[in-house]
Amino acid sequence: MDRATRTLTVLGLESSCDDTAVAVVRHDPGAAPEILSSVVAGQTQLHAAFGGVVPEIAARAHVEKLDHCVEAALSEAKLTLAGIDVIAVTAGPGLIGGVLSGVMCAKGLAAGAGLPLIGVNHLAGHALTPRLTDGVKFPYLMLLVSGGHCQFLIVEGSDRFRRLGGTIDDAPGEAFDKTAKLLGLDQPGGPAVEAEARGGDEARFAFPRPLLDRPGCDMSFSGLKTALLRARDQVVSEKGGLTQVDRADLCASFQAAVRDLLAEKSRRALAEYMDANPANPVFAVAGGVAANGAIRAALQDTARGAGARFLAPPLALCTDNAAMIAWAGMEEFRRGQLSDMTLGARPRWPLDTTQPALLGSGKKGAKA
Repeated sequence: MDRATRTLTVLGLESSCDDTAVAVVRHDPGAAPEILSSVVAGQTQLHAAFGGVVPEIAARAHVEKLDHCVEAALSEAKLTLAGIDVIAVTAGPGLIGGVLSGVMCAKGLAAGAGLPLIGVNHLAGHALTPRLTDGVKFPYLMLLVSGGHCQFLIVEGSDRFRRLGGTIDDAPGEAFDKTAKLLGLDQPGGPAVEAEARGGDEARFAFPRPLLDRPGCDMSFSGLKTALLRARDQVVSEKGGLTQVDRADLCASFQAAVRDLLAEKSRRALAEYMDANPANPVFAVAGGVAANGAIRAALQDTARGAGARFLAPPLALCTDNAAMIAWAGMEEFRRGQLSDMTLGARPRWPLDTTQPALLGSGKKGAKA
């Protein structure tokens, strides 16, 4: 039976940062995809003392956990490797030690079981998630907003992504993490800052909205961190420390700045996308920052104003997971794309290779 029409069951592995994830996804082209299992082993406690992810610690933890996560995912799906058709693995971008751990594990599984191997771009996994969860048709507009990346993409096919703009410095998730660190909050910073912001006054501190005075969809978040640092230091200088109210107001003001920036840049990206008159306009958001309730609500309002359907994946599929990797691998396999035992780990791997890199380029290639 042709690979484009037969039912496929894919085992996906994801280890690009600090979550070791394995999932099994099955798809009959005549039905909706099924996530048969999704196992995620986090590393929050391993990195808590360092205020961020330590690459060497993350890589060692992936090596220790990958086999166990594979066993757990297969058990949850009530399958053995004999019931798997394809193995998909994140081959980049990401922390090179973690990516390499996943690639080597997937190679071993593929070689031992005699299964096809697909190397998946981690960003494509996020960008294609709306097709896994909602069966969205091409083309759609995607805001990929996470700890390491932030960009607007028109997704024209499973291997065709047109970038409209992105961050020229830090990603918003990184800015949230550093904000949490500056204010003595727990990591990961996104949930901690959001929780603190719920009781704060977002109008107290006048933080900047970078690049709103310039045309286009590019973004910047580095200056927000500096503004927050200065505001914190001024409060400490005046009061001798931070009260709970001060911390909540700082978080609320910072979150509001990120929200406003993303909403306005989304409005501009939507205008460019809608100019192409898509038959069924969709604005989708994916990545860890998509789990932020205030930001998600603002993006939903922006989509409604533009006349586009808004989609955000379930919270469990916003952050790094292997179901999205299994699905992206399935799309690649159906197109006839395969990897082999020369598959390598890539720390950098832009989706749109037709445009200059947003963050520059080095010996290892374009960063974004």
